[in-house]
Amino acid sequence: MISWLFWDPHPEIFILPVVDFPILWYGVFFAVGFWAGIRLFAALLVHYFHTASVYKKFSPQELKQKARQIADQFTLYSVIATLLGARLGHFLFYESPSNYLANPWELLRFRNGGLASHGAAIAIICATILFSKRIRAKEPDCGLDWIRLLDFTAIPAALAGCCIRVGNFFNQEILGTISPLPWAVVFGHPADGSLPAPRHPVQLYEALWYLTVFVLLWRLSQKPSFLLLRGKLIGVFLVLVFLFRFGIEFLKLEQSRLLSDASLLTMGQLLSVPGVIIGIWLYRKHRLQKLLSR
Repeated sequence: MISWLFWDPHPEIFILPVVDFPILWYGVFFAVGFWAGIRLFAALLVHYFHTASVYKKFSPQELKQKARQIADQFTLYSVIATLLGARLGHFLFYESPSNYLANPWELLRFRNGGLASHGAAIAIICATILFSKRIRAKEPDCGLDWIRLLDFTAIPAALAGCCIRVGNFFNQEILGTISPLPWAVVFGHPADGSLPAPRHPVQLYEALWYLTVFVLLWRLSQKPSFLLLRGKLIGVFLVLVFLFRFGIEFLKLEQSRLLSDASLLTMGQLLSVPGVIIGIWLYRKHRLQKLLSR
């Protein structure tokens, strides 16, 4: 006899008194992911500065302060890009654009749900390019062009992705297909309003995979061959994450309203293909340049 896990947590942890503002599980996991990401990003910068002999005249304490300063500035760009990009991506890829064209303020109503990771990824790349221009204009010898910044963003992003998917699990959203497996989960109040049924806990599948990618990338970052060659870390990240995203979509319910039932691929799969291609290009970038220069 199979006994599936019945999962029906309240999305709110508690409500702040006086202001009557709910603190959601999803928001807490989102914040934890970014909080840990700031510290990881700063630690990677310190490691890079040491390995590449950047800021040679700085003491170890001054080097840490410089890294933390850059990390704090970059985090502001990343948070804004993640929220706006994910929200805009949700409407562009999964809803009708007319929904936000008719009411643009809907983009800022994050509590209503609807965040697309592919939209966040595109926005973070754009924010990274803008930030790299700013930091290199102020400090041209830092060596932090946009590809190198993406390398150092990949590791925190993998950990943040793990935290966010756990938040999705608490929110009972991004549902999997029905499954008879013993570890299937019955969601009591699915976010899409569907009836409770045993389903693949795809949120946890993704969370575990992102955690695995995080550990792998962290270990690779300790090797100078990966740390100093631009594009290696972000290339590995994009290939591993989006290949998995392509495969896991077979176990997910289609979330986009823009594709017909006859479509062979889901919206998530269509959006993952460019990520894999770009990842391969970034990883092989140096080798391709050597071949072309011969």
